[in-house]
Amino acid sequence: MVRRTTIGSRSNAQLVRIRRLQADPVAYRKLGVAWLDGEHLLQAALARGNRLDELFVDEARVDDVAIKALMQGAERVAVVESRLWREVCALPSAPALGALMKPAAGAVLPGVQTVVLDRLQDAGNVGSILRSAAAFGVRQLIALKGCAGLWSPKVLRSAMGAHFAMHLCEEAGDAELASLGVPMVATDSHGGVALPDGALPEPCAWVFGHEGQGVGEALLRRCALQVRIPQPGGEESLNVAAAAAICLYESMRRRQ
Repeated sequence: MVRRTTIGSRSNAQLVRIRRLQADPVAYRKLGVAWLDGEHLLQAALARGNRLDELFVDEARVDDVAIKALMQGAERVAVVESRLWREVCALPSAPALGALMKPAAGAVLPGVQTVVLDRLQDAGNVGSILRSAAAFGVRQLIALKGCAGLWSPKVLRSAMGAHFAMHLCEEAGDAELASLGVPMVATDSHGGVALPDGALPEPCAWVFGHEGQGVGEALLRRCALQVRIPQPGGEESLNVAAAAAICLYESMRRRQ
């Protein structure tokens, strides 16, 4: 049976922790939990067999049928007074509920289709790439040191539940890359083989780099192939999330 409590104090320890998670995008690494807000994220987590550590719900919505169903997937439920809930939820259209959940983490899976992120800074880009990777059947995503936190609130919202469809590793380094066991393919807007002409390894690890600097030189040298996306319109480069979606679609198309 789900344990249920009521929160009526702004200084409640759990509310303090949630505010910290929202204020600091990598606080989850110290606290050991991430903050998921909104029905869609929670449904995505539960659909993949996850159990929510603790669910928080706006007192005014606690009797909604859809929310009652989600409450059954939590270890504990805290009903938060509406005046406090409005402070907790920073979004303009505040969702009625959110949850704390331990971020999934594990060692690199060798030999599987993978995305590697090299120092991507923008949370929206990271989340969009996660979403594309999940949609196109990528098994694993590895974020190297210097990337935006995979489990930050902005990345979670942008990815729309993709976190729960893949194996994730973050703050990875040389040792993790060495254990991949598949060739790496990098995107390079200034060189390399045109994507339609490239002999893409299968499986492979697609490497996408920093928004301004691209993939680091040392990492480029480790890649078996570099490709560019033809741009007859003449723009200098594509947004990294758009480039990733094109490359991952092409990779999936050839697999099928």
